[in-house]
Amino acid sequence: MTAQTALQLALGFALGGLTVGLWHSGKRKQAVVLTRLRRRQPIPELQLREWISSAPQGWLVLDGANRIEIINHRAESLLVRESSLAPQLHHLNDLEPSAELLHLLELCRNTGLAQRGEWSIGRADLSVRVMPGERGWLALQIEGSNPLKLQLQQQEQWVSDVAHELKTPITALRLVSESLSLKAEGRQAVLVERLEKELARLQKLVGDLLDLSRLDNTLASPSRRPATLDPRDVIDQTWSTLQELALPRGIQLRVEPKNDQARQVCVEPARLHQALFNLIENALRFSPDGSSIELTIKERNRWCLIAVRDHGPGLSETDLDRMFERFYRGDPSRARGPRNGSGLGLAIVRQIALSQGGLVRARNHPEGGAVLELFLPRA
Repeated sequence: MTAQTALQLALGFALGGLTVGLWHSGKRKQAVVLTRLRRRQPIPELQLREWISSAPQGWLVLDGANRIEIINHRAESLLVRESSLAPQLHHLNDLEPSAELLHLLELCRNTGLAQRGEWSIGRADLSVRVMPGERGWLALQIEGSNPLKLQLQQQEQWVSDVAHELKTPITALRLVSESLSLKAEGRQAVLVERLEKELARLQKLVGDLLDLSRLDNTLASPSRRPATLDPRDVIDQTWSTLQELALPRGIQLRVEPKNDQARQVCVEPARLHQALFNLIENALRFSPDGSSIELTIKERNRWCLIAVRDHGPGLSETDLDRMFERFYRGDPSRARGPRNGSGLGLAIVRQIALSQGGLVRARNHPEGGAVLELFLPRA
C-alpha cells in the first residue's frame, strides 16, 4: 500500500461517517468502500495531505509493522509534548503506546473490525477509533476523550429512555392479556394466546435492544475483564436453564473435556453466561430431535476456544456471511425448533466477545452441522 492509498483511506474515514459505518460493519462492505474509492480519479497526494493536515481530528496511519506513515498536526498536538520532537517520530513505540492501545490494535487486526477505546498518554486520556486496512495497515482517529464519552452517555441515555417508555405499556398490555385469558373461550382464547406470545416477544426485543446498545458503547480494554473462571461452571448453569426446552425433544449436551485440567478465562461471568445461553439456544433451534449438542473447550495460544456444534443442516453461504448481523434469521426451513427469538441473539454474542477482547466466528463441520466458535482471552 502506498502513502497515497493510505491517505485516500484516511480521507474517506475523515470525510464520511457513512464510510466509517460501512467499514465497521464487516470485510464485505469494506471491499465496497475500497472499490468506490478506486473508481474515482486519483487525487494528488499533496492535496490529500493538505486535507488530512487541516482535519479537526488527529489522524495517525500505521503500516503492518506499526511504522508511522502519516501523522497530522492535530495528532501531533495531542500526542507530542514538544513540537520539536514531532519530526523524530518514525514508529509507534516513539509515542510510548499504552497497553490498552496495543490491545486495540491487535484486536482490530485480528477481527478486521473497527475498535474504539482510550489512549492514556501522560496525564491526558484520549479517545481513539482504530480502523483496519489492507495487509495490517491501520488508521487511527484521535480526539479528546470528553466528547466521545459525552456522546456515548447521551446515546445510552436516549436508548434507555425509549426502552423504559416501551416497557411500561408492554407490561400493562401483558396484564390485560392475562386477565382476558381467564375469561376467553373458543376462538377468542386462541387470539388471546397469540397476543400473549407476541407481547412476550416484543418485551424480549426491547430488552435485547437495550442490552445491545450498552454493549455497543462498551470500550474494549484488558482492565475491564475482572474475573478469572472455568467456563464449565457457567456452562452447567446455562444448560440447567435450557434443559427444559431440550428434554421434550430428546436433545442432550455433551461437554468435552470433562475431568482434565480446568480452563481459565478472563471474562465477566454474567456476559459469558449470556453468550453461552444464546449460542446453545441457537444450536437447540437447529438440532434434530434425539440428537446432541457438542460443546468443546480448547486452548489455542493465548485464547480459550469454546465451540458449540449442532447436528442440523449446516449453514448456507448467506448464513456464514450475515448470521451475526442484527435481526438476521436465516432460512426458516433449516430450523428444527421454535423460532420465537428477537433475531438479536448472535449479534449480542458478537458484541459480548468484542467487549471482552475476543471474537466469534461460524463454520460448517466436515461431518455435518454448524459450529459456532467463541474465542476469549486465557487467564
